Amino acid sequence: MIVGVASYKGGVGKTTTAVHLAEYLQQTEGETVLLDGDTTRNATGWAARGAGFSFPVAPVEAAAKLARKYRHLVIDTGQKPNENDLLALAQYTDLLILPSIPSALDTDGLGQTIRALRTIRTPEGEPVKFKVLLTRVAPDSAKQVAELREILGNGHVPVFDAEIPRLKAFEKAAAAGVLVGEVDDERAERGWDAYEAVGREALHAADGVRR
Repeated sequence: MIVGVASYKGGVGKTTTAVHLAEYLQQTEGETVLLDGDTTRNATGWAARGAGFSFPVAPVEAAAKLARKYRHLVIDTGQKPNENDLLALAQYTDLLILPSIPSALDTDGLGQTIRALRTIRTPEGEPVKFKVLLTRVAPDSAKQVAELREILGNGHVPVFDAEIPRLKAFEKAAAAGVLVGEVDDERAERGWDAYEAVGREALHAADGVRR
């Protein structure tokens, strides 16, 4: 399975999602590699600050070589992908995940991305598979989340049931070069549980098989 994680806006948890989804796939499915396509190489730096992850992190330029060795590829894309980048991602991934913070300002870019994706077809002529993931969800944002889910639902936009909470544990994990479940924080387990739920949904969305 090839999964891309993309966003027109920074700070929405794109790399955090790519890292933790790769860990979930490695644990449950095995043979996963994270391909770092961001010019800032955030995922590469994250891994280097610690002892590394259970899966390798490699530059996206190595995709052709590594695709033969790994069952699952997770691609952390660059920020603000241009039209050609988005076209390539959408056409050749089994699922494109679009992290978004539930606020009006942050969803402007999401709408632009969705409109672009709906004009793209796979090489087989099928619509591309994408799904919105609500991230950095604050405890007091229930109203904004409900409103955004209603808007996306009315537009027939697929959205993950799972949501990623806004937790300091994620910042601690990135700083220490580890996964969120490994930091000393009472809410860390909650963060990992959320990404496990995302991983299960991603597998189902990508291949139609309930895991």
